[in-house]
Amino acid sequence: MENSISGLIARARKIVIKFGSNTLADGNGRINLSFLEEFAAQAAALIREGKQLVLVSSGAQVAGLSTMGKWARKQDLHYKQALCAVGQVELMGAWGRAFEPWGIHIAQILLTRDDFGDPIRTLNMRNTLFTLVDERILPIINENDSVSVEEIKIGDNDTLAAQSAVLWSADLLVLFSDIDGLYNKNPKEFPDAELVDEVRDITAARASIRIGGSNSFGTGGIATKLDAAEQVLSYGIPMILAHGGRPRVLEALREGTQRGTAFLA
Repeated sequence: MENSISGLIARARKIVIKFGSNTLADGNGRINLSFLEEFAAQAAALIREGKQLVLVSSGAQVAGLSTMGKWARKQDLHYKQALCAVGQVELMGAWGRAFEPWGIHIAQILLTRDDFGDPIRTLNMRNTLFTLVDERILPIINENDSVSVEEIKIGDNDTLAAQSAVLWSADLLVLFSDIDGLYNKNPKEFPDAELVDEVRDITAARASIRIGGSNSFGTGGIATKLDAAEQVLSYGIPMILAHGGRPRVLEALREGTQRGTAFLA
């Protein structure tokens, strides 16, 4: 029987998929090339069926550190931005090589918060996305970390993915993270935490979650994912939150063999 997640993927034609740095990095802190290759094969299968995909990919700083290890201990903002400039090239190269065997070209779109606040830029971004996808080119979006400072940073790629889904009028947003979905409390602190399969009320979900101590579950993790869900649901776009590091994750979600959380209007 079709579950909520497999049904959402089956019905959606335009899908935005976001990867966090933790999903893309291997155990040594480098870009996980085998993961990219495995995902590309799964994505290519969806594209052959007529679905359209847009990726939102973190990982520029991880890729930069892989290339410029001598800068690993540099904390200066300029070095961090320079690392992202180096890493963005490496990251896009890795994605390009992953999709090359399937005859799929990729395109890079780097954005800042200002781009979403300017109506002319927003229209140009939207037109570019539609043109690329219509020509069967896979857009890969990331924040332009090389020029972003606090005043113009979007802040996190969960927010960027939600804004991109709204901009493109997507049918579905998928956030791949390093957790299996939304739990009623932090599974890293509470062994009896339970995965929530469906969320239809974000306000009620926020009120019912026991965050626990100050950590990624409450600060940069679940909080931003709930914000992203709230944003896309207000436009009628459902969202899936799932663990991106599971084997053949896209296929598993589609077949209903991997759990996650479906956010539904």
